[in-house]
Amino acid sequence: MFRVQHKQLNQYANDQTQAYQVRYLKSVDEAALLFGTVAPAQPFLQLAFWQALEQQHAIGLHTGWQISHILLEDAGHPVAFLPLFIKTHHRGEYVFDHSWADAYARHGLNYYPRLVSSVPFTPVTGQRLLLAEGYHIEEVWPTVFDAIQAIATQQQASSWHGLFIDQPLLDFFQTQSNVAIRYHCQFLWRNECYGQFDDFLAALTAKKRKSIKVERQKIIQQGITVQWIEGADICDEDINFFYQCYANTYYVRGQHPYLSREFFGQLVTQMPKQILLIKASRDEQGIAAALFFKDEQTLYGRYWGAVEQVDCLHFEVCYYQGIEYAITQQLQFFDPGTQGEHKLIRGFAPIYTYSVHWLARPEFMQAVQNYCVQEKEYIDN
Repeated sequence: MFRVQHKQLNQYANDQTQAYQVRYLKSVDEAALLFGTVAPAQPFLQLAFWQALEQQHAIGLHTGWQISHILLEDAGHPVAFLPLFIKTHHRGEYVFDHSWADAYARHGLNYYPRLVSSVPFTPVTGQRLLLAEGYHIEEVWPTVFDAIQAIATQQQASSWHGLFIDQPLLDFFQTQSNVAIRYHCQFLWRNECYGQFDDFLAALTAKKRKSIKVERQKIIQQGITVQWIEGADICDEDINFFYQCYANTYYVRGQHPYLSREFFGQLVTQMPKQILLIKASRDEQGIAAALFFKDEQTLYGRYWGAVEQVDCLHFEVCYYQGIEYAITQQLQFFDPGTQGEHKLIRGFAPIYTYSVHWLARPEFMQAVQNYCVQEKEYIDN
């Protein structure tokens, strides 16, 4: 168990800089004023999402996601926020550095704890450094980085990892020599002004078009129907069924679900306009469900499960229905979730995602920088 001495850290960090005051937070509620001012559009960056994670104990002291967020203040006003966790495992990150941990172990060193800035359980690119209007990354980062190093020293953490960073943060870190930038591949669907699903099919090659039609026909032939349920119309019975499906994806692998039924229930209550449930049924009995998030531009496929194994059902509920919904709602993008080259033949295109890494030991920092360069060459080829 690692405990953060916030009073000592705050004093240390504020001794290092005069431009901003640094606070280490035990709860995102302490940054509510900044969240309200910045008002991020992406659902995973909204205060309600983070509060659900905390209040339903998906993150916190006994979960391996110990909270020590960094808040910068200027004359008492909050101006920058970086989510920060002290982690003793890799679960729920979707960026894998197990080989780095193995390298530390081979040299008789501890890789844990490590510091992570991410949205837990959410492999979606987005802001990781929230900034008040009029403040810029270049101005605040030296203070933020001092704060990261302070907690790394106190906790004897090996490293810091910023996961699924957005383009502005990437552009900034490309000017910094003391970090490593890692490239990853995911898949994204773009709406090319399609009026209906057939317009999307018409833009594909004949082989892809035929494959998708065959898969969708299999669902129809089995008498399966699919229903879109907007967040405001999701009832307790719907949440219960979805959670049964979601949890089953873990139980069949002998694992425990990351997230609780209460977590999802709270999200439906607190942010219904940004949630969509897609439910598949046969003979009026539910057999599968997927929970999506959305903002004004993008649909995000996040959680899925089924109580019955049906050929092509995952593709229908998680991909094709998502595409149809995005077309109907005139959304520009559909992010179906992490990994999966099988998405290529179903109309999704590869894109880069990015993470940034700092290791306290210079010899390992150099090794990781070299590793990331070689890994990108492999991805490009």
